Amino acid sequence: MNMRTLFQITEDETIEGGDKLLLLTTIIMLGLVIFTFIVSVPVNSSASNSRIKDIVNFEGIRENLLVGYGLVVGLNGTGDRLNNAVFTEKSLQSFLTRLGVSTINEKMQVKNVAAVTVTAKLPAFSRSGAKLDITVSTLGDARSLEGGTLIATPLMGADGEMYAVAQGAVTIGGFAASGEQSSATKGIPTTGFISSGAIVEREIPFELDQLTEIKLGMKNPDLTSAKAVEKKINEKLEGDYAKAVDPGTVVLNIPMDYYGSVATLLADIELLEVKTDQPAKIVIDESTGTIVMNENVKIDNVAVAQGNLVVTINKIPLVSQPLPLAPKGAETVETSLEDLKVEEGEGNIAMLNNNATLSDLVNALNSLGVSNRDLISILQTIKSAGALHAEIVTK
Repeated sequence: MNMRTLFQITEDETIEGGDKLLLLTTIIMLGLVIFTFIVSVPVNSSASNSRIKDIVNFEGIRENLLVGYGLVVGLNGTGDRLNNAVFTEKSLQSFLTRLGVSTINEKMQVKNVAAVTVTAKLPAFSRSGAKLDITVSTLGDARSLEGGTLIATPLMGADGEMYAVAQGAVTIGGFAASGEQSSATKGIPTTGFISSGAIVEREIPFELDQLTEIKLGMKNPDLTSAKAVEKKINEKLEGDYAKAVDPGTVVLNIPMDYYGSVATLLADIELLEVKTDQPAKIVIDESTGTIVMNENVKIDNVAVAQGNLVVTINKIPLVSQPLPLAPKGAETVETSLEDLKVEEGEGNIAMLNNNATLSDLVNALNSLGVSNRDLISILQTIKSAGALHAEIVTK
């Protein structure tokens, strides 16, 4: 039924005022339904796309690592043993000397002090007075930092200059308790953190707006992804300003309209979405049995067989006693009887066709009932057979 037949009226029929209003309302409602259907038709989704800011690092906009050496005091007898940690004793003496207390040539027996390293990350463009989170870790044989306070510790950069000062009460994510016969430990009590525990005292000079070109470093170097970034930026700027020079670098020449406003340029391009690509890769962590594979892993025709060989040895204890007429000196001895059984389960074979995908591989191996440990060996064997087209990275 079309619109014409739905609302067709003969020449002899007349439409009253109320009917006209009803007809007009019906037409409007139908138009809204058609419009809603058109705009709600799903289009090609960009859910698989990534923002440029999420896949690149802008030159000069990065964190800087800071490190320092200090003392944590106020521990409940869980600090360093000074006879083992000589550096803790010397540091404590130096600290007291700066405060006017001389302890040179004095034997110290305190147990509530621990030498620690203090680490922090200084974000790009951090200004003087900004607060930083810090991590505190023991250097000596302290058992716990619970209840301790870090005294003022300068934090240095890679250039040897001081950029921040840290101090505050240490928070730990675990505990340690011990008695005469037993002990209990949860988490890592020798590492703690201090939220907003450092204050920036020195800024890192960097004039972003004075740059005439800026390099975009790909977080996951790939030629296809780098060219996609180049294309999207050039489309946005309507010119050939970006160029992918290698899989990990895209060089962006600052357009004249953005001279002195590089921050504005980066804000305009960082939200652009591009479709990224990645090489086929399998990452294996043998210590935990974890296996991670991306969707680009392809496999040629291959058959995978997995059989279970079970060897069982049962040791049955026995006692051998001397017979009634045994020679003098015969003794009762303890011996054992070993029962050896070898069982081999039925071998299963899984077939994978040409260009099998990750899903096909997982389903086939799951059908064999293999564990993660077996899967690691199977993947490496398939790679050795030349049927697995992916890089295997073992940690």
